[in-house]
Amino acid sequence: MNKEYENNIGRAFQTLNHKAFIPFLTAGDPTPGCTVEYILEMDRAGADLIEIGIPFSDPTAESVEIQDANIRALEGGINTDGVFDIVRRVRVLARESGKAPVPLAFMTYANPVLHYGCEPFFARCEELGVGAVIVPNLPYEEKQELEGAADAHHVALISMIASTSRDRIQMIAREAKGFIYVVSSTGVTGVRGGIDTSLESIVKSIREVTDVPCVVGFGIHTPDQARQMARISDGVIVDSAIVKLIARDGEQAAPAIYEYVKNMKAAVASV
Repeated sequence: MNKEYENNIGRAFQTLNHKAFIPFLTAGDPTPGCTVEYILEMDRAGADLIEIGIPFSDPTAESVEIQDANIRALEGGINTDGVFDIVRRVRVLARESGKAPVPLAFMTYANPVLHYGCEPFFARCEELGVGAVIVPNLPYEEKQELEGAADAHHVALISMIASTSRDRIQMIAREAKGFIYVVSSTGVTGVRGGIDTSLESIVKSIREVTDVPCVVGFGIHTPDQARQMARISDGVIVDSAIVKLIARDGEQAAPAIYEYVKNMKAAVASV
């Protein structure tokens, strides 16, 4: 294991009662250079872990905003090697500034990983300190196809649990690594006014069988929603809200991203 990044994901949840804030962006939107800048701004604003989307032509679990970001990034020429290069540049710049490496996770689909090759994909993740990978279209029953290579390179293949998983919640939770992604609502990602009211019982069921941290994502975009979800979980993921800022401001989005992440982190930390 690369010692520089050892226990990288765990650092996001390292202290008792610490609530993690996890923002998301799509790599390469609007440019790879902007993605590097925006990741560093999120880190500076207090993000505990940053989720980086690897663009894919058929992102079935994503909101329209993220689908559009995928299209923009792909049309700009980004590919999986380009995403790894973004992470490499982030690591170099952080190292040069003397900062500890921020924990990073990829959100991708099974197809890009299989096309790249499981072994080389997870080897690059280990090399660059990408400590977790989320694959929303990977059924629990088929996770072994990726899990062996992920485990060999000390990368957590993240389990996702939703209200539709109710009969299998504890079975999935028992085998979870890194953190558990609790889906706040059914359907695709994106901003929503309401959140699934059964989440508290889902998290309680998970905690009966594991102490792996639970974070809530899908549809969260306001400080009040983040605060509400942090009260019942170990952290909050925000996806489409930041992608919308990038779509609005393009290459000038850094100030808006910084303020948004700073405010959302403050809301989560206030619990």
